Amino acid sequence: MNSRVLFPVTLMAVVWFCSFRSMAQDQAGARSAGGEGTRPSDLYSLQQKAQAGDAKAEYLLGWSYMTAAGVSQDYQEAATWYRKAAAGGSAAAEFGLGYLYEHGKGVRRDYRQAVTHYTAAAQQGHATAENNLGSMYAHGQGVRRNLVEAVRWYRAAADHGEVSAQCNLASLYFRGSGVGRDYREAASWFRAAAERGHPPAQEDLAWMYYTGTGVTLDYSEAAKWVQKAAEQGYARAQIDLGHLYEQGKGVPLDYVSAYAWYKLALAGGDERARARMKSLSHVMTQEQISEATVRAAQFPGSRSPREGMSNSNGIGSSFEWR
Repeated sequence: MNSRVLFPVTLMAVVWFCSFRSMAQDQAGARSAGGEGTRPSDLYSLQQKAQAGDAKAEYLLGWSYMTAAGVSQDYQEAATWYRKAAAGGSAAAEFGLGYLYEHGKGVRRDYRQAVTHYTAAAQQGHATAENNLGSMYAHGQGVRRNLVEAVRWYRAAADHGEVSAQCNLASLYFRGSGVGRDYREAASWFRAAAERGHPPAQEDLAWMYYTGTGVTLDYSEAAKWVQKAAEQGYARAQIDLGHLYEQGKGVPLDYVSAYAWYKLALAGGDERARARMKSLSHVMTQEQISEATVRAAQFPGSRSPREGMSNSNGIGSSFEWR
């Protein structure tokens, strides 16, 4: 029988979108400039420089209020200092304002203003702003929906190494949205993000290997990539890794490991795991279930993908139960 009858994804899943926000780029920049763990004396110096009109200090002070780094979190103050820094030409501050307007933090939510500020930052080559601007075009928020423009900005950010943009661009190639459908190109961009440790991209690349979509069908490669995502606490990958162990595809048949990964996925919020655990319990001994429970308890801990400031659209695939 053709293995493709086991394709795990339904039409509904194929068009599913997931969104993540990441402050990673600006956090890294601010840390290197002394914006994290700021001591009182450093904060005073930063405030003095900002009040004297130093654009870099204005941005860092805004970032400090944004992230509660050395001061109490205050989005209105963040917006105030971001505006001053943006007026001085700071791309990072323009990006910060775009984020605040997109989410209504410290200012009234205004997608048009978000687009304006993301555009100002993107035109200066700010990768996360390029990605978020692409997302605004993709979803028609603050601007007329335009998938061609979305592709343009996602590609710019992807070329700058922004992992969420690489995942987003892969998704558009996967769907043929704003660009010709090209599964190989989709796999290539998912791989670029996956190799940089992005769990949703690792999961989607695993699905492509599992189904032979855009790549040669290879259960071992599917298991390799889904495990990388699962080990980062990504619940959707954990339930799929459990499925591979339950079926013995790409990994040895191992009900204990399958049950343990399902238990972790359930703890991470994927309710589908509950039914899989119940089904497996009928073919496992109580000792095996206890061992799986101990393994799950020893796992460092499930967590959701990092939340922050960048949008990522995966293909929403999931391995099917058979």
